[in-house]
Amino acid sequence: MSFAFPSFLWALFALAIPILIHLFNFRRTTRIYFSTTRFLHQVRQETTQQRKLKQYLVLASRLLFILFLVLAFAQPFLPAREQLTAGRDVTVYLDNSYSMLSQTADKTRALDAGVRFIQEIVGLFQPDTRYHFITNDFAPSANSYKTKSEVLDLLTQVRLSPVSRSFREVQQRIGANDREVFWIADFQKSTFGIDDPPVPDSLVSWRLVPIPLTDASNILIDSVYLEDPFVVGGQRNTLNVRLRNVGPRTREGLVLKLTVNDVQSGTAAVNLESNSTAMARFDLVQGLSGWNKAVLSFTDFPVSFDNEFYTTLNFSEKIRIVTIGNDTYLQKVFGNNALFTMQHFAPGNVDVGLLSQADLVIVNGVDIDTPLRDILQNYQRGPGSMFIVPPPQPNLTTLQSLVPGLSLAKAVSKEFADLDKPDFQNPFFENVFEERTPSMSMPRARAVLDWGVDRSALLAFKDGKGFLARVKNTYILASPLEAAFTDMATHGVFLPVMYRMAASSHRISQKSYYTLSENTIVLQADSLDGEVPVRLTGKQEIIPSQRRSIDRVVMELPKFSIDPGFYYATMREDTVGLIAFDLDKRESLLDQFSAEEIKQHLGGGKNISLFDSAATDSFSNEIKERYLGTPLWKWALGLALLFLLAEVLLIRFLK
Repeated sequence: MSFAFPSFLWALFALAIPILIHLFNFRRTTRIYFSTTRFLHQVRQETTQQRKLKQYLVLASRLLFILFLVLAFAQPFLPAREQLTAGRDVTVYLDNSYSMLSQTADKTRALDAGVRFIQEIVGLFQPDTRYHFITNDFAPSANSYKTKSEVLDLLTQVRLSPVSRSFREVQQRIGANDREVFWIADFQKSTFGIDDPPVPDSLVSWRLVPIPLTDASNILIDSVYLEDPFVVGGQRNTLNVRLRNVGPRTREGLVLKLTVNDVQSGTAAVNLESNSTAMARFDLVQGLSGWNKAVLSFTDFPVSFDNEFYTTLNFSEKIRIVTIGNDTYLQKVFGNNALFTMQHFAPGNVDVGLLSQADLVIVNGVDIDTPLRDILQNYQRGPGSMFIVPPPQPNLTTLQSLVPGLSLAKAVSKEFADLDKPDFQNPFFENVFEERTPSMSMPRARAVLDWGVDRSALLAFKDGKGFLARVKNTYILASPLEAAFTDMATHGVFLPVMYRMAASSHRISQKSYYTLSENTIVLQADSLDGEVPVRLTGKQEIIPSQRRSIDRVVMELPKFSIDPGFYYATMREDTVGLIAFDLDKRESLLDQFSAEEIKQHLGGGKNISLFDSAATDSFSNEIKERYLGTPLWKWALGLALLFLLAEVLLIRFLK
C-alpha cells in the first residue's frame, strides 16, 4: 500500500492526545473494609470493572477514529498494475466513422461513449501533458500538440466522418515520437485491416479501448447496376439492386423503394435470410434522358445511417464514331445525331487528336499502310474499340499486326455461304433480339479472310469458321461490306450488331456512383473553358483539386468535406455532370473483433493492452485501477466515521 500524500502521516502523533486524556482522568479508589458489608463490597467491585471496560472501549474508538481520519487525508492506495509513460506527449485516436452511430450496452451512441472515454483519459495525466488528438478526418488540427483544455474543446466539435481508416493508415499518421497511444474505436473486422495485417511499433505502448456494440445486425445495399450497362437514353432497361443481410436475424418483407428525380418509381418486397443476399429489380420508365437522380431507400433499425443509397442514371453522353475509308452504309447506321457524333477521315488525313477521343473507330475497306498502322496501334492501347473491315485484297501482314490473337490467311473458297444464327447466350447479343427463333434469317457472305474454326466468334459460318470476331478491343470482319462479297450491310442483322458494337465500345467516363473511399473522379466535358475550375454543388459547394486532359477532368475526391448525396459538376454557369456519392459499404459491416482477437491480430506483444469495458462507469473504474491504483481513502474515511459513531454509542448507551 502507498500514500498519495504521506506527509499527513505526521498527524499520527495526535494518537497520544486521547491516551494522555485517559491517563489524567484515571482515579485511584481507596478500599475501605467493613466486616458486616461483604455483599455491598462485591457490588462495588463489579461496577468498577465495568467502568474500566467502558473507558478502554471509548479510548480504542477514539484512537481508531484519529488513525483512519489521518489515513484518509494521506489517501492510501494499492499500486497500479501498469505504469504510464514518463513523457509529456500522449496520442489519442478516436474513430468517428458512421458505424460509431450504433448503440452500446447503456443505450448511448458509440461515438458519445468514445468522447467520454477520452475525457477520462486526459484526466489521468499532469496538467502540462501535451496531446496529439487524431480522428478519421486527419484534420489540420492534428498536426500539432494540444493542451488538456484544447482537447476537451475539440471533443465538443467532433462530428461523424464518412471516411473509414485502417490500423495501418492511422499508424502512419501518428507521430514518430509518440510513445503512448490510446486507441478508441469499434474495431470492425471490415475496416481494421484484415487484408493488410498491421504491424504495430514495438516501441509504442498501445492502449486499445474497444467499444462493443449491442447489435451487429444490419441490412445494406451491396451494389446497384443496370441490366444493360451500355444503354443510351430513351431505351428500356432494368435497375438491379443487390441487398445484403449481415446479421443473424431473418428479415421478411423488407420494402425497398426507388425514387427517380424525387418521384417514387417503384417498390419491391425482399426476403433476406441471415447472412445472405437477395436481388430486387426495377423496370426503368422509357424516355429517361439527360441526368437523373435515383435514390434507393428502406427502413432498418437500429442501424439507419446506410438506409439510403444514391446513384445516377446519366444518358447525356453521345457515342463518338470515327470512320476511315468508305462510310456509305455507316452514315445510315449512325446518322442519329441524338445518340452519335460521327466524323469521317480519308486514310491519309487522320486527325490523331480526334481519333484518340473516339469510342469506336471503323476502318472500312482501307489498304492500311505503315503510318496508318502505327496510328491505329497507338489507338488500340487506349480504352476505345476498333472495327476493321478488310478490302477485297487485304494486306495480311498489316492486319495480323492489328489482331495478333488470330492466325489470318486468305480465304480459299470463292463461294457464298450462309451465316449461322448467333449465340444468344453471348453477352454481346444480350437484349439485342426480341425473338430468338432457330429459323431466323441470316446474311450470306464470301470471305476474303480465314482464321479457321472459331468457337468464340460473334458471328460464324455454318461450318464453324469465323465471320465476325473480337480480339480484346478490336473487331474484325471476314469479308468487305460490299454487295459483291456479302449482303450483311443491307440485312436486318447489320443495324443491331453495329449498335451493340458502338454501345459496348462506349467509354462511360463517369460512374453511376462513387464511394467516399475512392480517390478520384473522372468527368467528361465537351468543352473546357480556360482555367475555370469545375465546382461540385450539392449540400455544399466544393472546388476539388483537379487536372485536365483534352475533354476530361480528373478530380481528387474531397473525402473530408463532402457528405453522401448528389452533386452537380458546374463550370461557370454550365452544368457538365451529375455525381452521386455513397458511404463505403465496409462501414455497414458491423462484425467486431473480440479483445483477444484484436491482440492476436496485432501480434500479441507486451506493449499492447486492452480495456474490456462496455460502459463509461466501468471504463472509468478500470482505467483508474490500472494507472492510478485502487484508492482506499474512502474506506479510511468510512471507518473513521464508523468509530466516531461507536464512541458516541458507547458513551450514550453503555452504563
